[in-house]
Amino acid sequence: MPYVKSREARIYYETHGSGSPLVLAHGAGGNTQIWWQQVPHFSAKHRVVTFDHRCFGRSVCKPEAFKPEFFGEDLVAVLDAEGIDRVALVCQSMGGWTGMRMALDHPDRLSCLVLCGTPGGIVTDQIIAAAARIAEGAAVDGISGNAALAKSFQKNEPALTFLYDQIGSHNTGFSPRLLGELASARIDPDELKSYSVPTLVVSGEEDALFPTEAIREIAELIPESELKTVPGSGHSPYYEVPQMFNALVDDFLSRFAS
Repeated sequence: MPYVKSREARIYYETHGSGSPLVLAHGAGGNTQIWWQQVPHFSAKHRVVTFDHRCFGRSVCKPEAFKPEFFGEDLVAVLDAEGIDRVALVCQSMGGWTGMRMALDHPDRLSCLVLCGTPGGIVTDQIIAAAARIAEGAAVDGISGNAALAKSFQKNEPALTFLYDQIGSHNTGFSPRLLGELASARIDPDELKSYSVPTLVVSGEEDALFPTEAIREIAELIPESELKTVPGSGHSPYYEVPQMFNALVDDFLSRFAS
């Protein structure tokens, strides 16, 4: 099992398949295992890299070193360890903080970026309000599919809802209180003036965490980004409607991944 050291952390990662490199960055409800519906699909054409964010899954990190500003450095350490110069990067929720730091600090390492259900550290009034609701809910209920999955999905897919929470239960090194650190890693709008990475922004129409209206504002702030809304999905289109999500990403990668 490969690990790489980065800023007071040991980051666990995996590689699958061959072809142009593609990285999948999970959200706070997941880890490498949450991509079980993406890795088999994309590894047919791509060299797929998944990793556990610091404090998640099999990555080892003290809680006080959980700093979103280190996320980009963690991914660079993984890429360097694998000898990968440039990747397409797909980010879910919390993973968007990794994506935006990479796009701003290391744009030469990205061919393109997908941001799903995430502001990635970009702040608007709607995002501030949403983040406050998320923090309040996590303090009471922890991090679970109850908020991350559409109510209709939970009703119709109880087994997959159960699996979502089982995967998240392996994040024994992470406490929901650490989510507050994301709020401190804000991106100044001035940083986006020279933004140059082709970006697809994806939002589930039934997202209860970061509503589509809020994500639309984020897309409008990212120069020349594309916005796609996914019907019948909550916060986690990659998990709830994987075939639809995978097709959206496939189309985007076909135009920009290299």
